[in-house]
Amino acid sequence: MKKSTIATLISLFVLIPATLLLSRILPGRVHYLTSTLVIVYILIPFFLSFEGKKPSARVLVLIAVLCALAVASRAIFAMLPNFKPIYGIIIIAGIALGAQAGFLVGAVSAFASNFLFGQGPWTPWQMLAYGTCGLLAGLLYFRKDKLPRDPVSLGLFGFISVLFVVCPLLDTSTVLTTLTVFTPTAILGIYTTAILTNLIQAGCTLVTLLAISKPMLRKIDRIITKYGLLE
Repeated sequence: MKKSTIATLISLFVLIPATLLLSRILPGRVHYLTSTLVIVYILIPFFLSFEGKKPSARVLVLIAVLCALAVASRAIFAMLPNFKPIYGIIIIAGIALGAQAGFLVGAVSAFASNFLFGQGPWTPWQMLAYGTCGLLAGLLYFRKDKLPRDPVSLGLFGFISVLFVVCPLLDTSTVLTTLTVFTPTAILGIYTTAILTNLIQAGCTLVTLLAISKPMLRKIDRIITKYGLLE
């Protein structure tokens, strides 16, 4: 197993959950520190994925552009709070650039967009949820010899991953950051009242990937091939 894969698993299943739980215990406004630590945890496997070589400036610029597009896609639809094309952009980033880059784009875009929508104890959880979305896309679709990249398949993947991975993580964040007394009724109430919102977000991701996944991936693949970014 590659060092970057091991580092990703440690970050995802050990370091980030431990930091999120610790942030709930510590007093004061520690979400900025927690968010910074999450980004650091993600950067380590990202740089290890280049196997000792420094990522080129062109790769970093491409990742930055995808982060900016993700943030813009969330900001443009701010008047529709449950309609978030951002997940579709993050998935496309993971498919085109790999699991570590997808995780990085998701986490950074969540952190950056919250300067518009408001930072808080929910921010690190959003970084984890958005990043996991990009990570799964990279694991399943990064190489063209893996799962098919047609818009329908990607749309269905986006719908399922948002509905059953991203949204439950965000709902868990709501449980942990809003409830002071944990009872089965209160916890179940949060998860059940979020079902409609989650379906809308998953449906938005489906529509986004059906509409833009093919042209965006074609353009990104052309850039990668032209400049040999991932060689």
